[in-house]
Amino acid sequence: MSQLTFEQLREAVAGDAVALRSRLTLQPAGGEGDKVFPPSYQVSDRADHKYVVEQRQVGNSEEVTTTVLLDSVASQANRAELALLEGWERGELAFPVPYVDFSDDDGATDFEKLTVLEAPHRLADAIFRDSLLDGTLFRLTDIGQAITNATSRNATDLYRYSPTSLLFGMWDSTGPKGGLGSKFQRAYVSEIVGFNAEVGRKVGSRVDPLQIGKVAPADRVYNSADHAEVWTDNPEHAAMDNKGRPVHASRGADKGEPGQPSKINHGNIVPSIDAQAGGVTISSALQTTVISFAALRRLRFKGFSREAETAATTAVAALGVAAIAYQHALDFDLRSRCLLLPTHSPKLELLRRDGSPGGVVEVDRAASAEILLAAVENAKAAGINWETEAIRLVPAPKLLTLIQRSRKLSAAEPMAD
Repeated sequence: MSQLTFEQLREAVAGDAVALRSRLTLQPAGGEGDKVFPPSYQVSDRADHKYVVEQRQVGNSEEVTTTVLLDSVASQANRAELALLEGWERGELAFPVPYVDFSDDDGATDFEKLTVLEAPHRLADAIFRDSLLDGTLFRLTDIGQAITNATSRNATDLYRYSPTSLLFGMWDSTGPKGGLGSKFQRAYVSEIVGFNAEVGRKVGSRVDPLQIGKVAPADRVYNSADHAEVWTDNPEHAAMDNKGRPVHASRGADKGEPGQPSKINHGNIVPSIDAQAGGVTISSALQTTVISFAALRRLRFKGFSREAETAATTAVAALGVAAIAYQHALDFDLRSRCLLLPTHSPKLELLRRDGSPGGVVEVDRAASAEILLAAVENAKAAGINWETEAIRLVPAPKLLTLIQRSRKLSAAEPMAD
């Protein structure tokens, strides 16, 4: 099977192809029948389980099977962004990645930088809004104002500074226009589902080698006023509530009485069965990824010809192809006890308007990097280029102060009895 080429991608975006599709079959790393753990969601205590389980039709037949969501559209988008970030950090993929540099924040945070590929709302995120570019609040700079004014009818500046926001979608709800801020449709959609799902149970227990049990009411422990100490047996050193009373330790995950050793993670945990988040067994899993050329073709680049617009949207599509290839290379370790193995390499279908595939091709990291480079050069030759200089912001003092105050409160505020 041949590798996808830049020429094929360009013709697909410019021609009668509606989308690019990748369908990747996966199995649990432990083998068929091994249990995996889907993402769990907040539900009532009376719910049967915490997973997204539903009936889905399989293929073109009338067969219906029980499926479980293993990774949502939003989660898959985040993983694809991190895959692109991996390629960018390795120097294999070149595209604009604006970031906020926290390296000189005097300990306000525990990370060095936050990129547009990690911020929840991408370049429209409040983190960028509340940071400085060359000493000016980002939204007041030329770049920031260009982002505020960008629309699907004039996406040139967003392409120039943050093309991944065009690929994964962006709603500028935190900017000066609030809820009326521009919306860019998600063109990259992916999810992973498991088939023939059977919800199981898991067990838990703990034996305390110190054999610490309950203590008398007069001997109960308290949350310490010094967060580093965690707890204290002296009420004079305890954190106080709003009425000036010492607060019994109450941070433990168990449902025992405040002030008991179990609240500071000492003591045995009685063996229990968890039926709400006990994992699932599946026959197989399927990752379905679609890059919508139809969505990308609706983007307009004011002042440029249709040929130039096609060149730009092809470059954005090439980022999506790279995301597929690099995510595959980063493996599918979705969460604890949910490692999946693909049964084949990525196979891409270019879907025509009549729904038929226009040939199946493969793609790997090297090929996707070559396609992206060619697409960028092609767009540049057409007059549309993206920023090559690093777009580095630093957090505004007020943002650092907010982070510090929030962390201080979270660390010191005792939980109520």
